[in-house]
Amino acid sequence: MSKSKTGAVWEDREVLFDLPFTYLRLRPGEKIFDRIEPIEDTKGNSGTKGRMVVTNLRIIWHSMASPRINLSIGLNCILSTNTKVVNSGLRGTTQALNVLAAYKSNKYEFIFTNLSPNCVRHYTSVAGVHKAYTASRMYRDLKLRGAIIQNKQLRMLPLEKICLNEHSIWNLSSDSGNLGTLVVTNVRIVWVADVNDAFNVSMPYITIESIAVKDSKFGEALVFVVRPQSGGYVLGFRADPRERLRPLVTELQALHQAYTEKPIFGIELTWHNEDTKPDVDDIEELEEIGEPRGEMGPNLYLASQMAQNKGDAESPPVYSPYLGLAIEPLKEGFTLKSLFEVQTTS
Repeated sequence: MSKSKTGAVWEDREVLFDLPFTYLRLRPGEKIFDRIEPIEDTKGNSGTKGRMVVTNLRIIWHSMASPRINLSIGLNCILSTNTKVVNSGLRGTTQALNVLAAYKSNKYEFIFTNLSPNCVRHYTSVAGVHKAYTASRMYRDLKLRGAIIQNKQLRMLPLEKICLNEHSIWNLSSDSGNLGTLVVTNVRIVWVADVNDAFNVSMPYITIESIAVKDSKFGEALVFVVRPQSGGYVLGFRADPRERLRPLVTELQALHQAYTEKPIFGIELTWHNEDTKPDVDDIEELEEIGEPRGEMGPNLYLASQMAQNKGDAESPPVYSPYLGLAIEPLKEGFTLKSLFEVQTTS
C-alpha cells in the first residue's frame, strides 16, 4: 500500500487502520481544526488512552502509549454521528460519540469516549467539521448540469476568484459541438453553454488527472481526463480561433499545478469560543509512529460486525490447514494469522 501526498486526495475518502506516520502527516491544504485527549476508542481499543485529531479531511485517532495503533476516518466516508451510552474500559457506563462510516463494501462503527469529565468537544468538533465538509462539496465534486449559474453569472464559492474567462469554447460531446464559455477560477474549471446555461460542467482541479492537447475529429482539442474516483470522464473542448488553444492549455496546466501544490478544500469553521481552539503544533508528536502493524484494525472491527450481521446467509464451514479444524469462511483479504495477531496485541 502506497499513499502519495501530491497525487489524488485519498484522506477524506478512505477508512484505514494502523498506518505508518507518513500516512498520518498532513497533506498540502489539510489543516487541523481540533486536537482532543484523552479519548478512548471504546469499540476497537477499550481501556487505551488516545488522542483524536480532527482535520478538514478526516478524523485521526491514535493510542498515546503506542501511536502505531491508529485510525484514519475520511469525512466523505462518514454516514452519521450521534451519541450512544456505552461501557468504557476506563470510564464505565457513559455517553460516547458514535460514528458510522462506510468504505468500499464495508460499514464500520466507531465509538469514542472522552475521558475528561464534562468535555464535549469530541461531539461538537466532529459534527461541526463533518457538516462544513458536506456543505462544501462544490470544491471537490465534479458536477454535470448543476445549478451553478445565476443571472448569467457563475455562482461564486466563498474562497473562489475568477482567473480566466474564455468565450467561443466548443464542447465536443456531440457531433455538432456546443458553443459556450470557459470560466477558470482558483478552485475549478467551469464550462457553460451560451444558449442554455443549464448545460454545464463544473470540474474542481482536485478531480482532474491531466490537461492536454490531443487530436480529435474536430482537429486539436483541449482534453480533461477526470480521476476515476470522480467519474473517470474524458471531456474535450475546441477553441476559436485555434491559435488560442495551446496558450490556454499552458495557463490551465499552470493553474492546475498551483492548486495541486496548495489545494483549497473549502472546509472552513469559525470558533466562537476561544477556549475550544485546538493546539495544532503538537501533530508532529506523531513522529513516534513506526512501521504499521499490518491489516489488523479492520479485522477487529469487521469480526464483530460479521457476528452481528444476521441478514447474511450462513456459509458452510471450510477446512483450515492453519488450525487443522473446520471454521467459518473468512472475508476476502483476511487471514487467520492476522486475526490471531489482533488478539495477542490488543
